[in-house]
Amino acid sequence: MDAVDYVLDHYAYIDKNRLGVTGGSYGGFMTNWIVGHTNRFKAAVTQRSISNWLSFYGVSDIGYFFTKWELGHHLLEDPAKLWDFSPLKYADRVETPLLILHGELDYRCPIEQGEQLFIALKHLRKDVEFVRFPGADHELSRSGDPMMRIARLEQICRWFEKYL
Repeated sequence: MDAVDYVLDHYAYIDKNRLGVTGGSYGGFMTNWIVGHTNRFKAAVTQRSISNWLSFYGVSDIGYFFTKWELGHHLLEDPAKLWDFSPLKYADRVETPLLILHGELDYRCPIEQGEQLFIALKHLRKDVEFVRFPGADHELSRSGDPMMRIARLEQICRWFEKYL
């Protein structure tokens, strides 16, 4: 948020009332975290993200070592710490309209991560949509099927055009 403040302070042409946020993979985790901790963004798009470090530990192809490397603990050492770092814990605080994009064959950030957040936000009657990409993996945005990459960009533009 310090970087956002800096940019807003130094570039007058940026409208602070029309900010969007997006990110994929760890950036998707950060997008999920941001919308659970601030309402300064008018819209958000999370892509192939982490929402629950407890389940990520056991379902991701890197979860069993990346969780400890990133958070300093693994599931059996301190599950409470993993939950505290899980955006899902803060779903009730989300006020920012959120679009969740996820590939069905993503083993790095499995689709259940997006589904958990989506279901929680729907249950809480938040403004959320979920778009799944059949056959797409973690590389959707970089080396995925060209038609799906276009569809992904169209979804992002649609969401931001609607809310920004």
